[in-house]
Amino acid sequence: MTDAATGPVVAEWHRLVGSSVLLDGFHALKHALRFGARIPVAVTTDRRATLALADELAPDVRDTLDALLTEVPETAYTSLVPRPHPTAVAALAVRPSRAAHLEALARTPRTAPVVVLDNPRNLGNAGAVIRLAAGFGATGVVTTGTLDPWHPTVVRGGAGLHFATAVERLTVAELPAGPVFALDPEGDDIRGLKLPDDAVLAFGSERSGLSPDLRARADHLVSLPMRPQVSSYNLATSVAMTLYHWSVTGNGTF
Repeated sequence: MTDAATGPVVAEWHRLVGSSVLLDGFHALKHALRFGARIPVAVTTDRRATLALADELAPDVRDTLDALLTEVPETAYTSLVPRPHPTAVAALAVRPSRAAHLEALARTPRTAPVVVLDNPRNLGNAGAVIRLAAGFGATGVVTTGTLDPWHPTVVRGGAGLHFATAVERLTVAELPAGPVFALDPEGDDIRGLKLPDDAVLAFGSERSGLSPDLRARADHLVSLPMRPQVSSYNLATSVAMTLYHWSVTGNGTF
């Protein structure tokens, strides 16, 4: 593939990169396509291998990928992607509008909880939580504080599933309506509770737990079962346990 053939695609990438969502790897692109992402440009170093992977793992988007992908030299690919993915596939997607996500979060009656990460610190954890929320059919994931939930590292950790749920950064005062169940070691054992579909499930920072503002907003403090002398669970693990409890005690989504 010559520079003359790939030049327009590379130029388009550079034009869009500052305002678009980086989808880094085959699986991120696959999931984004499945959930309706608008993708103006996608590249790979090996179209044949990528389409073969689609035949094996994602035949539902194979034809879309065939029309979308442009093969570029490896040097061009590595110049476009800060951390090249082993599948050598990348794309830029249009970020969903904030207004649409706020509308989804505010819609009532809500049939699945909203997950709130209160002042999260770890980008990878945030991505893993978004992936979990998408899998459980949660209404959305909200972060408070300074972490950008659309940071490329978060999107990479979420495997492109940001497009399967509403993902936004809000203040505690802006959280959607609904009873707030905040995870806290001193809270009531979750096994004795039924989490409603319109719950707002809040999880504190990996370092310092719930902020004073979020704690004041909470309607219920809830704890997860944990063996004595074990200090804590990973954030994504805590979210998974809580969403699973909702799915088996409430209406669930599947």
